Amino acid sequence: MKQILIIGLGRFGLHVAKKLNEMHIQVLGVDSSEERVKAALPHVTNAEIGDASNQEFLKSLGVSNFDVCIVAIGNDFLASLEVTSHLKELGANKVVSRAARDLQEKFLLRNGADTVVYPEKLVGNLTAVQCSSENVLDYIQVSKDFAVFEIALPKDWTGKSIGEIDVRKKFKVNIIAVKSNDEVNVTLGPDYRFREGESLFIIGKDKDIQQCFHILV
Repeated sequence: MKQILIIGLGRFGLHVAKKLNEMHIQVLGVDSSEERVKAALPHVTNAEIGDASNQEFLKSLGVSNFDVCIVAIGNDFLASLEVTSHLKELGANKVVSRAARDLQEKFLLRNGADTVVYPEKLVGNLTAVQCSSENVLDYIQVSKDFAVFEIALPKDWTGKSIGEIDVRKKFKVNIIAVKSNDEVNVTLGPDYRFREGESLFIIGKDKDIQQCFHILV
């Protein structure tokens, strides 16, 4: 079973802990605030109160035993940078650090972070895309040019098959799944016919998906 260390149990860290708990992954949560640690207790396997910028305290946690160490400190970038650096020095297998600005992302990567997450940027991008079209339900950028969009089924597609729509040939995008009543179907053939109320998961270049569904971004 995977073991994950989360340093910083504010809103972001707590959300991550809750989701990992739902996935039955062992989590050690760390924060300097006793109040935040108490709030996280129902969602973590264990919790510690302490200053993670103190290398001796961090060393006592046995960071090399965790599959992933997440630095979720949100309001003190210098502390986040320091903790990220200490984790790598102590032999952490993988360090995922939170950034609030593009410049922070660059510094974190230079100081030991293997991956940087940028929650505000992700949410901002999703909000912009969703506001651009009533049909966009969700959006994940998977590379600089490619993305996965969840799109409400266009009304004029109801009753038609994937082969009849043929978006792969017309727009160079692929329908990878169909969702209906929280059930997701990924085994789709060209004869599959769309039904009212479904949503589609489409992967392709941003510009091609936007053209296909008339999304203005």
